[in-house]
Amino acid sequence: MKRELSWKIGGQQGEGVESTDRIFSTALNRLGYYLYGYRHFSSRIKGGHTNNKIRISIEPLRAIADELDILVAFDQESIDLNATELTGDGVIVADAKFNPVLPTGVEVRLYSVPITQIAEELGTSLMKNMVATGASWALLGLPLEVLNRAVEEEFARKGLQVVAKNLEAVQRGAEYVLELAGGPLDEFRLGQADGKQKLFLIGNDAIGLGAVAAGCRFMAAYPITPASEIMEYLIKVLPKLGGTVIQTEDEIAAITMAIGANYGGARALTASAGPGLSLMMEAIGLAGMTETPVVIVDTQRGGPSTGLPTKQEQSDINAMIYGTHGEIPKIVIAPSTVEECFYDTVEAFNLAEIYQCPVILVTDLQLSLGKQSAEPFDYHRISINRGKLQAEIEPRENGSLFKRYEATEDGISPRSIPGQKNGIHHVTGVEHGEDGRPSESSTNRLKMMNKRLSKLAKLRMTDPIVAESLHEQPDLLIIGMGSTGGTIDEARNRLREEGITSNHVTVRLLHPFPIEEMKPQMDRAKRIVVVENNATGQLANLIKMHLPEYADRIRNQLKYDGNPFLPSEIYSACKEMFAWQP
Repeated sequence: MKRELSWKIGGQQGEGVESTDRIFSTALNRLGYYLYGYRHFSSRIKGGHTNNKIRISIEPLRAIADELDILVAFDQESIDLNATELTGDGVIVADAKFNPVLPTGVEVRLYSVPITQIAEELGTSLMKNMVATGASWALLGLPLEVLNRAVEEEFARKGLQVVAKNLEAVQRGAEYVLELAGGPLDEFRLGQADGKQKLFLIGNDAIGLGAVAAGCRFMAAYPITPASEIMEYLIKVLPKLGGTVIQTEDEIAAITMAIGANYGGARALTASAGPGLSLMMEAIGLAGMTETPVVIVDTQRGGPSTGLPTKQEQSDINAMIYGTHGEIPKIVIAPSTVEECFYDTVEAFNLAEIYQCPVILVTDLQLSLGKQSAEPFDYHRISINRGKLQAEIEPRENGSLFKRYEATEDGISPRSIPGQKNGIHHVTGVEHGEDGRPSESSTNRLKMMNKRLSKLAKLRMTDPIVAESLHEQPDLLIIGMGSTGGTIDEARNRLREEGITSNHVTVRLLHPFPIEEMKPQMDRAKRIVVVENNATGQLANLIKMHLPEYADRIRNQLKYDGNPFLPSEIYSACKEMFAWQP
């Protein structure tokens, strides 16, 4: 039996590719398998090639597979574009409607199933996705009743007749392909799953849930790929908790509304992608100057400008850290798993209020939209820290204002909210004194700048890096961020089989950079590979800037074609690096 396999469905956007994947993977999740998904889709509502790839395993995994076992094709383009991924034992289940043919040089089993015809016989071609789902499931020899339950839940809101028709579509698809193949394919039978309940969700949903758990009750945002699912999740949830979501006219309105809500005492956030982040920069500076906490989620995608809005990239690092004019305290956190998306969102809200500054939570498209299995979240780990938000404020003498920007030893001032007794103060985006009144005094300027910039000197964050230091003197140290972590680990396993030792660091705190945590990891390695989805090596350059003594040991592994890294790509780059003498 197989420990894992990879399944992909492809077709034109709007043909039901997404719903097929959702039902298929939901049923697998119910059986207890570990899953990791990748969506390749076009930046249009309907039309254009799209495919969803699911990796299925009896063990935890955090990367897409290099190869493919089963391809379900709704059109010839899906075969032409994806068939080369198939293993020698691979299978294509294709709709007979388009007379499928194998590309030159591809030798795999092709099962031509009248997917559309069966669906039309049942009443509508829309059910072809269920015919395809049944055919795929049957080849794996998995219990049909589990898939049927997932189908029933998917279509229950449409009535019993619709449910019955879709179940029949599943059954007929399964029967037809089993007759072609002579039964389930023994070589694709998966080992027994552990049967334990697991979450199966995208990073955006984990961020939304984390925001709710953190006490966030307001979101202002403008829809943008790949961030929109955060807003869509919170639109459903926050009203039930007395909160609200506002779809704004643009990203400038979104960030300023979020700042205003935080100033008013609520926990609020906004979420966007690179183009939206660019529009928010002036307002982020306002949050820094007025020392107003705010959480901003940046889901990175291909740029610049509109760029590749539905493709993978990690090219916003410089923009997040240095994009605002002037100098403000700012925290940039980069989770690398859906679990971290959840817990880091809670921590982002705490850090924003403790240090009274903007916190940017950065993901990438693969982490934002790629579904993956996760252990159930532990809500006992959550604590709320609102920093120096004052419960009560002593009366002021002689009608003086509350010293909202008081110079304190740690640089963090007491905070009040509008309407709080004895807490009245002035707020402005220009330089100001301790009570908020505008001031252009050079002495005051130095005092306020030093106060603001000193706030993060003693920043404490949970696990600013995640280090897997298995070796005292490894051949390689591989560094990454975001969704590259699991892919790096798979590459390391292959390297280990060839006797090449490696350690792995995932950088989770991009700013302020965790110099002290990184230094011992880099001390141990003669060669350092930095893996990132951009063209200019932004993460590597950040490391070199803060730790210049290691610059001559560092080489980049870059990918910026819109696709995530495959384990084989990182493995090959590290093999080449192993032969390099710094």
